[in-house]
Amino acid sequence: GQTSNSTVFEWLTADRRPGQGVPANSRSTSTSSTRAGRRELVNMPTNDVVSQMDSKYWGDETFFENNAPLPRWGGYLIVVGFGVFFSLVTTGIVSLETKFVGTKMSSEFFNTAGRDIKIGLTASVIVSQWTWAATLLQSSNVAWQYGVSGPFWYASGATIQVLLFGVLAIELKRRAPTCHTVCELVLARWGTTAHKTFIFFSFLTSIIVTSMLLLGGSATMKALAGCDVNLTSFLIPWGVILYTAAGGLKATFLASYIHTGVIFIILLVMVYTVYVKEYSTDQIYDLLEQTVQHSFEECEIIFSENYRCDDETDACGCEDKALGTINIDNCYKPGTRDEIADTYYDDDSPRYACGAVAGNRRGSYLTMLSGPGLMFGIINIIGNFGTVFVDQSYWQSAIAAKPAAAHKGYMLGGLVWFTIPFALATACGLAATALQLPIDAGEAGSGLVPPAVATHIYGTKGALMIAIMLFMAIVSTGSAESIAVSSIAAYDIYRTYFNPECTGADIMRVSRYVIVLYGATMGVLAVILNYIGLNLGWVYLFMGIVIGSAVIPLWNMMTWKDASAGGAVLAAWAGQILALITWLIAATVQSGGISIGSLGTNEVMLSANLVAICSSGLIHYVHSKMYPQDYDWVSMGEIKLLDNDKSGLTEDDLDPVKLDEAKRWIGKVGWGFTILIVVIWPVLSTPAGVFTKDYFSFWVFIAILWGLVASFIIIFLPLVESGMSILIVIDGLFGTNLQPAPETSAEEVEPIKAAEPVKAKEVEDEVADEGKEQAS
Repeated sequence: GQTSNSTVFEWLTADRRPGQGVPANSRSTSTSSTRAGRRELVNMPTNDVVSQMDSKYWGDETFFENNAPLPRWGGYLIVVGFGVFFSLVTTGIVSLETKFVGTKMSSEFFNTAGRDIKIGLTASVIVSQWTWAATLLQSSNVAWQYGVSGPFWYASGATIQVLLFGVLAIELKRRAPTCHTVCELVLARWGTTAHKTFIFFSFLTSIIVTSMLLLGGSATMKALAGCDVNLTSFLIPWGVILYTAAGGLKATFLASYIHTGVIFIILLVMVYTVYVKEYSTDQIYDLLEQTVQHSFEECEIIFSENYRCDDETDACGCEDKALGTINIDNCYKPGTRDEIADTYYDDDSPRYACGAVAGNRRGSYLTMLSGPGLMFGIINIIGNFGTVFVDQSYWQSAIAAKPAAAHKGYMLGGLVWFTIPFALATACGLAATALQLPIDAGEAGSGLVPPAVATHIYGTKGALMIAIMLFMAIVSTGSAESIAVSSIAAYDIYRTYFNPECTGADIMRVSRYVIVLYGATMGVLAVILNYIGLNLGWVYLFMGIVIGSAVIPLWNMMTWKDASAGGAVLAAWAGQILALITWLIAATVQSGGISIGSLGTNEVMLSANLVAICSSGLIHYVHSKMYPQDYDWVSMGEIKLLDNDKSGLTEDDLDPVKLDEAKRWIGKVGWGFTILIVVIWPVLSTPAGVFTKDYFSFWVFIAILWGLVASFIIIFLPLVESGMSILIVIDGLFGTNLQPAPETSAEEVEPIKAAEPVKAKEVEDEVADEGKEQAS
């Protein structure tokens, strides 16, 4: 489980305790090679090899090997049944809103949700969209690998993008309130060539995100229920297709709110269970310290087929009570003294979280001074800028939000989302290592750490909780990606290049066709990736290499009037090509060849990710300085609506004074929180070195408190903001009168009626009558 690498962060490993176990790559070898690759043990332990591992796992090679806690039919029921359930619920809610609140399902509403989503639901949607399978699974993998630094860098490295996107969200409301997609903005400002370029990058982003959803989901359902990976990859998208095609973006938002609520409830259960109900912070601390004390030879014995450290005097790995020395005879293969019997612990790249962590201060899991953790954090920051700024689903959420809610919704959503990977991985990832569950690197890389911990603690119930939690994340993000792809296909391809005079009905029809087609074909890509052997962790590190080059041009598009079209196109393509070349060269230099393993190391991924975003930014800056555009922002504001649906576009919504004030607010708060969580927080934790028990308890307390507050806000705020609409629907369904009557003043009790128009003939008759009266 510990990555062997030479790193510029060697100073972090200083001050190692005497006698503490050290990583394989920094340890003087205690084995000598023999024929057939066997090793003769030279320095064996002299005491019991005691592991924290539960005895029921002794001798197991992996946690989920032939041990699916759920029945196969149960797994398929979750995959298919939940999709049907949410389709019925969300389309039902949209229908009720249409009937009683007066919402009209137009093409604008289908793709923008009426542009009047409030702060709470905007934040809930952002949390739901940003909670990928990787958020739940990969975050615990890096905790299992690097310790406390892994969850922190996952959470902070993927939160700042959402916080800073609030700047773009308010700029979108200021510059282009009638737009539908990010690519429409590119076309309006930079023309056709740039438009086609960023259509490609937007599609590529959605494909990568959806691939990770399916890879994580199919691997988890295989482990938990024995479901076929390929079949699951095809079935998962259909649960998304049903309600997304039926209800559009509003149905997606409503489903996302439900998904977010379920995810936070299960998250609180898991964190409470690990640190309060089953164990304590002090217990987890002691067990983690014990884990790093194991030497390489002890790890070989613990993770071997014959390991049986119990009261039997002939057990492998335990002290012979009669002789007072360790009995290792039964650790060897029968009749040999030169190889541990079927040890699963790989000499070159250890498969399990056992022993000290290479690159961490004193080899500890309980420190922020982690070279590999910091490298992962940088990769995470760069890659996730691409999957936010280049992902149409985030632009679509900004488009759907009310102008007054857009920036605050993104800010709140980012801060609430932080707790999901931070708290969940601090619980599940560290618990898996502390308890020495037989999770190998392959299972961890596929995201199976949380399922393993939940199954260990709760059994079948725990497996079911994680399966539901994961499915919530998959379908919420999957539906957002489906509607994002369909919007680009409908507005940027069909409307722009095939039918410029199309109607709103045409746009809705194309959108629904694309949603079905996209969902049906994504299973094919997931099958291909599984066949190649790529797992969730590998793809997660890779994504920034191919989409990171589009980040800075899109930021410049909304914030810099001199940003040039030619520079944007050149930066996007050249940055991607340079990143791929760097990726291949770095793998060859480091490992002497190109393979999936050599391409997936932290150093190789880091170098390519840095080249992608930095070269792109430099190219666009230089080109724009040489050939400035001097853009006047007019054409963005002239993007045409369909169906003449101007909801969310009132004069008050688009008041320039309010929007300017919102821009100043999000600029200060967004950048302030960004600096706080990626600079100030880690710097303040540096003097702690290896955490003490009290410091670790405080760290966990922050995670739990943040989770409680975030859960309360994200569940109840959308209900409070939508209270009037909820009451209107209830009144309509049950004939009640729950909706409060509008307050009126004394003068308004009997309002003056407007004078009715008088017809010409009535005037003539009245004049004639007056004349008769006077004559009389």
